[in-house]
Amino acid sequence: MAAEAPKTAKRDALRAFEGKARTLWENEKAFEVNAPTIEEHPNSEDLHTAYPKYMSCMAYPYMNGRLHLGHAFTFSKVDFGTGYERMKGRRALLPQGFHCTGMPIKACADKLAREIELFGKNFEKYDELALANQLEQKADINKNVKSKVAAKTGNVTYQFQIMLSLGIEREEIYKFSDPYYWTEYFPPQTMKDMDAFGCKVDWRRSFITTDANPYYDAFVRWQMNKLRAMSKIKFGERYTIYSIVDKQPCMDHDRSSGEGVGPQDYTGIKMQVTDWSELAQQALSQYKDALKGKKVYMVAATLRPETMYGQTNCFVGPQITYGIYKANDSEAYLVTERAARNMSMQKLFAEEGVVEKLAEIKGEDIVGTKIHAPLSVYPSIYVLPMENVLSTKGTGVVTSVPSDSPDDFATLMDLKKKPDYYHVKSEWLEFDPVPVIETPTYGNLIAPRLCELKKVNSQKDRNQLAECKEIAYKEGFYSGVMCIGACNGEKVQDAKPKIRQSLIDSKEAFAYNEPEGLVMSRSGDECVVALLDQWYIDYGEEDWKAQTKKCLEQMNTFGNETRHQFEQTLDWLNQWACARSFGLGTKLPWDQQFLVESLSDSTIYMAYYTVAHLLHGGSLNGAKVGPAGITAEQMTDPVWSYIFKLDEYPADCGIPKATLDTLRREYEYFYPLDLRVSGKDLIPNHLTFFLYNHTAIFPEQYWPQGVRSNGHLMLDSKKMSKSTGNFMTMSDAVIKYGADATRFALADAGDTGEDANFEDATANAAILRLYTLLEWCEEQVSKADTLRQGEFNFFDKIFENEMNKLVGLCGAAYDATFYREGLKYGVFEFQAAKDFYQAASVDAGMHKDLVLRYVEYQVLMLAPITPHWSEHLWRDVLKNDTLVVSTPFPKPTAEVDEVLEASIRYIRKTTKSVRDAELNLMKKKKKGKATEADYKPDQPKSLTVYIATKFPEWQEVTLGIMKDNYKDGKFEDVNIRKQLADKGMLKDKKVMPFVNEQKKLIEKEGEVAFNRSLTFNESEVINVAVEELKRALGFHTITIKGHEEWTEAELRAAETAVPGAPSFNFKNEAN
Repeated sequence: MAAEAPKTAKRDALRAFEGKARTLWENEKAFEVNAPTIEEHPNSEDLHTAYPKYMSCMAYPYMNGRLHLGHAFTFSKVDFGTGYERMKGRRALLPQGFHCTGMPIKACADKLAREIELFGKNFEKYDELALANQLEQKADINKNVKSKVAAKTGNVTYQFQIMLSLGIEREEIYKFSDPYYWTEYFPPQTMKDMDAFGCKVDWRRSFITTDANPYYDAFVRWQMNKLRAMSKIKFGERYTIYSIVDKQPCMDHDRSSGEGVGPQDYTGIKMQVTDWSELAQQALSQYKDALKGKKVYMVAATLRPETMYGQTNCFVGPQITYGIYKANDSEAYLVTERAARNMSMQKLFAEEGVVEKLAEIKGEDIVGTKIHAPLSVYPSIYVLPMENVLSTKGTGVVTSVPSDSPDDFATLMDLKKKPDYYHVKSEWLEFDPVPVIETPTYGNLIAPRLCELKKVNSQKDRNQLAECKEIAYKEGFYSGVMCIGACNGEKVQDAKPKIRQSLIDSKEAFAYNEPEGLVMSRSGDECVVALLDQWYIDYGEEDWKAQTKKCLEQMNTFGNETRHQFEQTLDWLNQWACARSFGLGTKLPWDQQFLVESLSDSTIYMAYYTVAHLLHGGSLNGAKVGPAGITAEQMTDPVWSYIFKLDEYPADCGIPKATLDTLRREYEYFYPLDLRVSGKDLIPNHLTFFLYNHTAIFPEQYWPQGVRSNGHLMLDSKKMSKSTGNFMTMSDAVIKYGADATRFALADAGDTGEDANFEDATANAAILRLYTLLEWCEEQVSKADTLRQGEFNFFDKIFENEMNKLVGLCGAAYDATFYREGLKYGVFEFQAAKDFYQAASVDAGMHKDLVLRYVEYQVLMLAPITPHWSEHLWRDVLKNDTLVVSTPFPKPTAEVDEVLEASIRYIRKTTKSVRDAELNLMKKKKKGKATEADYKPDQPKSLTVYIATKFPEWQEVTLGIMKDNYKDGKFEDVNIRKQLADKGMLKDKKVMPFVNEQKKLIEKEGEVAFNRSLTFNESEVINVAVEELKRALGFHTITIKGHEEWTEAELRAAETAVPGAPSFNFKNEAN
């Protein structure tokens, strides 16, 4: 008995093509693409016209692990595009670098070093400690005790365990405690995974970043010097997200959470305590010595300093624990510990970075304390409780302005209604709202008015209060006028900065910043905002911004969502810290205590791709001098500027001009970059920096041409996550499904900026589809000489026309980088057309020329997406000598014949209509309503098809009225109904459904849809298709009757027929 074929046999058969194809490509150096030499084409002006090119890339991945399926999805867009552009005759370059700059690698390496100290070189002590922990847990099962052993081993994921999960042998992990080992290990792994995926990368141009690569190091130094010389890099005090643990700014790529979060600027209002409440006095008695001689200020963080005239009280969270922190020798601030950490880094405390807590007190004990609030019309006000105060936002102290803050007003009303419940005294509440801002819509007490209108009854009415807050702020800021104080009569927009500065000048307030949301560094530190002297890139500078907006206007973003996100980012993005103290990277040339941060050394590296192969081709870290024979030390700033056509040849550089001209030719040929693909989450930083830096450094002719962004990739409609196990690497997918089925499923995952979805079912279906199609093609090619030849019949012409149409549509989809749409036309509909043709040719047989053309077209249309499968069919089945990846994309053999196109649509529509009519007849029969009650579809049967040569008069009249009342793409419905009513036509129940049906058609297809005349001869087409209708529908006899052949007895069945939509009559044939 023969052994049963394995369940993976089809996948394995497809995978067998992969190694063979890759070997072929490697031997042929298929993806090594060079610029035309100066000898080939001396003139630079028409270089791209004479030799069309295409260069694209994805954002280079970070080398702290292997690529996952999300990387594969993004990469597939550039890989598919490169494959297609090659087939269009362009020199299509796809380079791929590897990013190693920044903190993550260094942080992981340092963790491993600590774990080696703790558990030994191969972490052997961990197992001993884990066992000891288990024994202790059994012994102390009833004790709530956490031992030192448990503290070392319990509920912690160690870095060495993460490395094990990446497939790294335990005995090899210690090597990763050297951060530079990561740069040697993961890039080759990534190259191997991408090769297995079927990538079209020119690996000669690959590189790693950081000073581990002296050539790239020189390139980044040149870039930084260039920006500084142009005054794009500046030095000064600025607020930045900062990690106290890491002792440096924490930029987006250094964060484990909080990417895109920036500093929020507040005004810190200093409210001096004049009389502590009794409970506060008791609570603080133990800290008497520490507080002696110090004025204590409760500090509230506000976004609305202009409203401080209306302060009637101050709120604290009853359950929040506050600290009183030393600001200087004479002052102390009452705030949360989180706020104190931020203040310590903003030059607000005497000693920078030092948080000295003098006392601690619960919020409920502070209630009833008397304070002095700057600018308030009331000399003294009281501290009150508020349930919604957060310790994670602001300082935990909230100044109350019930005239302009709906939240404050609602809380104050609650306290007045139930003073005993909230443990407050009535005299603490005797402060009425003060008019501060006059608004045109809601008067000068906007908060009370909005709470009344929105029916806010309590501080717990969160939805209404959120709506009120938004209205109050917008109305007050954009339309309000001050009605009190030094800026009385001025617009709020003008008064706000003046009042803030006045408070700061009088030392009654200070500028205070904190992160807009939670930011965690990769070292596990909750970040703060620090005020630092630092080097920063002056993004947002008006002239530079205008230049970058011009670049965006000229650029293809492949969809409005990406363009809008860029526009929004350009509107808010400003100064960006470009230096750090810790991690891997290039030293800042003029201040070498700092490193260039990871989002600043990765903005123009696409230009480096153009010359990397000549500088150090074949050596990722530049350890070997490349074909140009130039050392890294020779790559000075003037040399880089010459290569990039920004300066004259530096005669003292020691490099022959002809050598540099060769590099220069590579740059001027492949630049500008045609397409950059990345996740849309990089638009607010990386991709916008990419545009800014290009517009600053390069002339307009070399600005980027296109950016395509995509959403995240979900796996089977769920978010990919290692913690849930719903995760797959690029390598995992290739092993499970094979490269081509993986690529097919990625192409089908989605084309838009929305999150895409990789489905297991789609990948498995792709295996079956490719294998089945392979078998069909092999069979047809093997028996091609037995297929029909000679003149084309009707269905031959139909099939040829459909192939021409679908080839054009597939190419257009690929041009737009819509690969899911490309599959729709180039695979699904293309195969459906073949299936229809094969079925329609059962008797006559398929035509040899068309079958071979179909196989060739299918192989070529799938080549960008399934290159291994296509290469096998192209060479081993179709017996071509060339590479499929270098073969021209198919072109239609003729213009699409609209008459033939309309004819096949008519045949398919008629086939479906017959099926539907027969089904409806059987449904009526079940209900006892069928007129042909004796009709049995499973018995020998015949069909009469009634075709009409003209439309019913009532339809023509109705359509004429509709056309008369159609202007600028819209229908005047009132006039249509009136004119139909005037003619008495509304009484006919068929009229309005017809009107609605025609409206939808015309709105979809435009004014051309008013012309309902057929482009083909209906009688001829349906008579030609009779045999196909018989086969498809199972009728023994089909009779076609024109209008003049209808008998009186047939009128009822025939009268619904109109041109292009026949009616039908079913009968069983006599035995």
